[in-house]
Amino acid sequence: MTKNLLEQLREMTVVVADTGDIQAIEKFKPRDATTNPSLITAAAKMPEYQEIVDQTLLQAKKDAGVGASKGQIVSLAFDRLAVSFGLKILQIIPGRVSTEVDARLSYDTEATITKARELIAQYKAAGIGPERVLIKIASTWEGIKAAEVLEKEGIHCNLTLLFGLHQAIACAEAGITLISPFVGRILDWYKKETGRDSYPSAEDPGVLSVTKIYNYYKKFGYKTEVMGASFRNIGEITELAGSDLLTISPGLLGELQATIGELPRKLDPAKAATSDMEKISIDKATFDKMHASDRMANDKLDEGIKGFTKALEELETLLAERLARLEVVASH
Repeated sequence: MTKNLLEQLREMTVVVADTGDIQAIEKFKPRDATTNPSLITAAAKMPEYQEIVDQTLLQAKKDAGVGASKGQIVSLAFDRLAVSFGLKILQIIPGRVSTEVDARLSYDTEATITKARELIAQYKAAGIGPERVLIKIASTWEGIKAAEVLEKEGIHCNLTLLFGLHQAIACAEAGITLISPFVGRILDWYKKETGRDSYPSAEDPGVLSVTKIYNYYKKFGYKTEVMGASFRNIGEITELAGSDLLTISPGLLGELQATIGELPRKLDPAKAATSDMEKISIDKATFDKMHASDRMANDKLDEGIKGFTKALEELETLLAERLARLEVVASH
């Protein structure tokens, strides 16, 4: 009897749930889970997580002290909410949760380092060690340099919004734990650019990009793990079977689970060793030059940071409204 695609995928790749929805994580039992501002915002709007949001806000108000402005309370609650969801998720999964640094700090190395240390301190205060947390940082040059410092301190990082080989090489040379190249967003860009409405999975530009990165890492013996992310269909996932990890939304996990068929391994270290890629060394000048000449990576990194920033602002508005309501209830 042939197994479903999800079972077969798990035999060669670590499956990660790409969601802030705790019920979905309970259902699919992934090893790891990733969250981002958009996912946390979506989860914070769900009635079943209202209690987590309210408790986090009330605790932040208490800790901010008398005379703290609404903005200060919301800002404090905002970081804590990501950690609160992370802690809930860690009760279910055996592995690691990814928690994201404020996207507005993407071009500020020092501020990113400070924020990452604060997040790790919050997890530590709740009894969770750094080995169970990945700090998510955008793959700007400044973000990669921040992550390099953090890794040396034993704080593991997940470099996100990664679209180009130059970003991936810079991450590997900086000794980063894990990268999340975005498959679906690369496809989106090419569809818009070419006017095509679809690509066969084996020719999907996002799939080709991640395959190239995986082969480069394995050929040159880098320890940094590759975790394909942002999928648009299960074809993209099956073409990357064998990747170190894949982070998948609940909808696509359900589709993989419901599909019976053979799943051949596509990415393989032995195959990567035979590829004819040249080694590239990346300094800031090379990074900037390669980034400038890669219009897709340039566009999508910028758009991704703006998108996460917008989700953050939406979450802050949501928290401010919720706080106002809680204060009204408390005053009656």
